[in-house]
Amino acid sequence: QVAAQLASRGAQSELAAGLRCEYEAIRKRNVLRQRKVELLSIEAARGNKAQFDWTGFTPPTPARPGVAASRFSIDELAPYIDWTPFFMTWELAGKYPAILDDDKVGESARSLFADAQEMLAGLAKREALKIRAVTGIWPCRREGDDDIRLFADEAQSETLAVVHHLRQQRLLPEGKPNLCLADFVSPERDYLGGFAVTAGLGMDEALKAYVDDDYSSILIKALADRLAEAAAERLHERVRRDLWGYAAQEQLDNAQLIAERYQGIRPAPGYPACPDHTEKETLFELLNAEKATGIELTESYAMHPAASVSGWYFAHPESRYFGVGKIDDDQVRDYAQRKGFSVEDTRRWLSANLARDA
Repeated sequence: QVAAQLASRGAQSELAAGLRCEYEAIRKRNVLRQRKVELLSIEAARGNKAQFDWTGFTPPTPARPGVAASRFSIDELAPYIDWTPFFMTWELAGKYPAILDDDKVGESARSLFADAQEMLAGLAKREALKIRAVTGIWPCRREGDDDIRLFADEAQSETLAVVHHLRQQRLLPEGKPNLCLADFVSPERDYLGGFAVTAGLGMDEALKAYVDDDYSSILIKALADRLAEAAAERLHERVRRDLWGYAAQEQLDNAQLIAERYQGIRPAPGYPACPDHTEKETLFELLNAEKATGIELTESYAMHPAASVSGWYFAHPESRYFGVGKIDDDQVRDYAQRKGFSVEDTRRWLSANLARDA
């Protein structure tokens, strides 16, 4: 219908006018919604940060610090696949494996799952998708309230980079802290990890066999996304049990891994706890990720191939995921100064998180 209106000169102006009215109504609804969010000053939010007793804190020392590249096979990753989002890609609602017996979508889900298993086996046999990963674990300490300084050595004599984070500013119920990822790092001595993984290498070649088969093409892309997430899950397990080793005795099945029953988190730049995509540049430089994995960052800091995942590793036992949410202009200016960005550029990169008056 929209294409028909665009093709008709007489209907174009009518379509544009209708869209302007619709978007103005959306803007008004958003403004009214934002007015309900009460924000603290950044100083007040920092005064309500998470408090940990760092006295005598001894961070778990990595068994194998530094940067290391690795590879995975599809067969190794298959047991780590979370199939629920796969079905959501096809607009089939329900959790795996229960969805396979669902009264409404069970038949469609079983058929799709069988096709996926057949395609996955074929991709594995042909080694069509190359899965590459790189991890890094570095000495660090919290700097100020919201930043983390990474070092090349345990003596903290050579700085590698400073990682910048944002803090929740919304007014929270009493007893709940305004969180920042830097809260989970010791101000004296600690470690921070990072990773990047892709399951998209070889994708273009694999798709050539299905130029006129949209279903199979979408199936391959959806499986590559699931394999990238499975690789991130397997890699994190390896970090916890081996490379970092702070949970060497961990024994979790896939359901427990999906439910995040393990110690530590792996937040990704661009996601709710660290919404600034530009921090990927620091992460990729630390990991030399492009050389190690073949992943490239676009001008907007998207990852190519698309079936890629990257993020940070926090090991603190009380670390958890959260959303930064809306931030006010005082934090925008503070963050811009810490990063060495202009306020205008910072607003552009954080546009989704800006409060009404920011």
